[in-house]
This record gives sequence, C-alpha cells and structure tokens, in this order.
Amino acid sequence: MPAKKTSSKRPVASPMARNNDNMGLFFQRVFAIMFGAVALTGISSYVTIMYGLPLLVGQHGFTALFYVAMFGGFGLSIWTQARIFSLKPEVGGLLLAVYSVLIGIVITPLVAGALMINPASLWQAFFLAAAMFGCMALFGYKTTKDLSFLGRFLFMGMIGLILVGVASIFWPLGSGFATIVSLIGVLVFALFTAYDMQFLKNVYKAGGDTTQRNQLAILGALHLYIAFIAMFQYILSLLNRR
Repeated sequence: MPAKKTSSKRPVASPMARNNDNMGLFFQRVFAIMFGAVALTGISSYVTIMYGLPLLVGQHGFTALFYVAMFGGFGLSIWTQARIFSLKPEVGGLLLAVYSVLIGIVITPLVAGALMINPASLWQAFFLAAAMFGCMALFGYKTTKDLSFLGRFLFMGMIGLILVGVASIFWPLGSGFATIVSLIGVLVFALFTAYDMQFLKNVYKAGGDTTQRNQLAILGALHLYIAFIAMFQYILSLLNRR
C-alpha cells in the first residue's frame, strides 16, 4: 500500500501581512533613530551644564554662542526637512545628530534652571512627555479618522509658538501668559505627534524603494523628535513656573 504523500508547502503570508510586518520594522527604525537623537540631546545638555554654561549665559543675558546654536539649529532643521529626499540616508542621519546636539545646547539654560529649582521636575517632565507622546503616537497610528485637516492649524500654531518663544528672549513674558503659552505648546505638539504618525503611515503605504524609505525614516524621526523635545520643554517650564 503506497504511503500517503505529505505536502511540503508552507503557508504563504499575504501581501497585506508582509506589508504590516515591514511597516512595523519601519517604525522600529524611526523610533530607534528618534530616541537616539533624544539621548544625544541629553548628553549634549549634560556636558554643556558641566563645562560650558558660562559660555551660554553671561552677566547680561544669553551670549552670542547661544543665539548661534539656536538659530543655527532652526535653520538646519528646516534645510534638512526640505532636502531630505535628495540626501543619502547616512547624511540625513548625521544632520539629525548635529541638530540634536545643538538642541541640547539650547535647552541647557532651561534644564539648569530646573536643577536649581526642583531637580525632580526633570524626570517628571520626561516621563509625562513620554507618556503623552506614546499615547498620541499610538492614536495617530491606529485611528481611521483622517487627521490631515489639522496640518494647517498645527503649522500656524507652531509658527506662533516660535515667534512668542523668540520674543520672550528679549521681552520676558508675564507668568500667566507664559503658562498659557506652555499649555498651548503641549497641546500643539501632542497633536503634531498623532498627525506625523498618520502621515508617516500613509506615505509608507504609498510605496518607494529602500533608499526612499530610509530617507522617510530620518524625516519621521526628525518630526517626532521635535514634537517630543518641545513637549518636554513646555512641561518642564510648567513644572517650574515661578
């Protein structure tokens, strides 16, 4: 009696399942790059506090080095976002690293002030920002509601916050107004997190070769890094408002 033949064929994953797996790997790469940039910012700020704080803050306010780092970082961020798909992914990653170091220098006065007023507020602000970031990132990834309508309003809100932030360097804000600005800042960048997650998901689904998706990962990491650091700064300001 002939033996029964057993099938050697294995179940083949559907294209949708493979795409979901690949998207999961893509977002793992995005978050790895983003949190690497956050770590660089923390190291940069720590080194600046230990060895370079007098170079940023003098007797009469911020020094020229502070403004170079602040406006240089702002310009580098805009240029990188505009040119990311014409740069090699390695170059884009290097520019993100440089930007994160500059941001670490820029936030040093805020961090140093928090250390003087309430050192525990640093960890509180970090964990609150991380919790909000995680919730909004998950919402942006999972929601079926189109969030593209938020883009224009969030961009206008971000520009307004930047202008107020620059103005506050020269003309200090009142305590009440500063609190309102910080609350608005947290809200704007929390919504930006959800918006950017959905944007990245949709662009990834649109396709592209390996290089383009690596470039997209750098761009996504930069966007999410900006949102996270901004939320951290605004929350830290709220916790140390005097």
